[in-house]
Amino acid sequence: MQRNKVGLTTKQTIKVLSCTIAMTLGSMTLSHAATVPAGTQLADKQEIVRGNGAEPASLDVHKVESDVEFAIIHDFFDGLVYTDNKGNIEPRLAERWETKDNQTWVFHLRKGIQWSDGTPITAHDVVFSWRRLINPDTLSPYGSYLSNASVVNAKDIFAGKKKTEELGIKALDDFTLEVKLEKPVADLLQILTHQVMVPISEKALKKYGDKWTQPEIFVSSGAFKLSEWKVNERIVGVRNSYYWDDKNTVINKVTFLTIPAEKAETNRYLAGEIDITKTMPLDSFAQLKKTLGEQVRVSPKSSIYYYEINNQHPSFTDIRIRQALNLALDRDIIVDKVLGQGQIPAYDIMPPNTGGFDFKHADYASWTQEQRIAKAKELLNEAGFNQSNPLTFNLLYNTREMHKKLAITASSMWKKNLGVNAILQNQEWKVVLDNMHNGKFDLARGGWIGDYNSPMTFLRIFVSGNSNNTSQYANDKFDNLVKKASKTNDKEDYQQALDVITHDVPIIPIYYHVNTKLVKPYVGGFYVNPRGDFSTKDLYIIKH
Repeated sequence: MQRNKVGLTTKQTIKVLSCTIAMTLGSMTLSHAATVPAGTQLADKQEIVRGNGAEPASLDVHKVESDVEFAIIHDFFDGLVYTDNKGNIEPRLAERWETKDNQTWVFHLRKGIQWSDGTPITAHDVVFSWRRLINPDTLSPYGSYLSNASVVNAKDIFAGKKKTEELGIKALDDFTLEVKLEKPVADLLQILTHQVMVPISEKALKKYGDKWTQPEIFVSSGAFKLSEWKVNERIVGVRNSYYWDDKNTVINKVTFLTIPAEKAETNRYLAGEIDITKTMPLDSFAQLKKTLGEQVRVSPKSSIYYYEINNQHPSFTDIRIRQALNLALDRDIIVDKVLGQGQIPAYDIMPPNTGGFDFKHADYASWTQEQRIAKAKELLNEAGFNQSNPLTFNLLYNTREMHKKLAITASSMWKKNLGVNAILQNQEWKVVLDNMHNGKFDLARGGWIGDYNSPMTFLRIFVSGNSNNTSQYANDKFDNLVKKASKTNDKEDYQQALDVITHDVPIIPIYYHVNTKLVKPYVGGFYVNPRGDFSTKDLYIIKH
């Protein structure tokens, strides 16, 4: 996933070019800086406190998969490229790049860039990081990401068939990086914007091993460096004086608070202890919007909330059972009555306008809910389950009020409409992730935030062997259709793959997200991109 974890994507689609692509800084230099309007009086204290949900599983870039961790990584590390607040590609550690065929790419790093310990950032660090990411021994949830990008030999390396040294990336010198792909990939720059692609310090990793994320030895490349990590309470970043663009950073300190409960987070916001919340409680949204006005920020998000099915579990190998559970949920009630923040009912895995495409939805999306329930009862009965022999399974969700509320709603609908018994299980986020990756679940709360603006980022997570495929779904026809679509970027090829997975129901789509946050009026420069990201370094505190 990026697990939404829940694990939006950017709005720019890079088209296939027949000529050389050359990117330079030029007029883009202000897009990655805190731009303070003339006449604005800044507060003496430039510090920001952000709500961040659950306790991070790790700050090791290659060991995480959730927006909880990626929000912090986004502040602490720079990639070769990122996207600005309008979704356009902008240079970061790489000041320019070129390709003649979209298959061989050359990136030129900025001269003089440094890690937070003052040592040079080089192209060799990037090579080391990509090799570590794809090394099967790393056990990265995003281990297959480079094979998705078609980097030469990535697939075989991740499968353990080739050595990491054979990956299609090499440092031509300290500041020049060559990337070779197995086929032209026009949207490579979009793929590189994801946080999992940021380089990490080879020197720090080799010296400290897995302990490199501890505050006293943490090495970062972004506007902030780790200064404190108090488990289940807070993570603090202070300004990194070695950051290549430090002169355009205003905020001196950012604190990420661990607050799984939305109401507790909101209460601390109202008490003046938080400047930006991660989200908002469902049952307080309308009142907060009425009383706080423009402090309530809502924006589109290329993300889906779903219940993930363990497709290898004996109870769910029968497709009719998965289809029945899917049909029996009333998504209109969920988005209108339970959520009520502008979410959209989801009948397949693809959020609206992904990659600029308008896909055809599942047939059942146009049915009445009565028709869906009638069909669900028929399917479940055919599979051998009824009132005298009810289907029973566990529904796992991570600690958060919203997830609990939705789990109660879904289980009630299944009970009322099908006589199904869904037993609710609540675990901490890190435990949920571990159980999902080990197949120790029946149904589990899941979600996915698009890694970049393409249908591929939603389809690939269900391909056989993908490291994010925790549903353990496998269908050769689907795999082949995704492979074909990755070459053509053709709407019809995407649609065929989408139709297969919609029919097979490896997950139960529920709704498409929106970004909902509370933001203090004195926070300047605030924005949220479609992935749900924003950079603290782009913000500033107005005198108040």
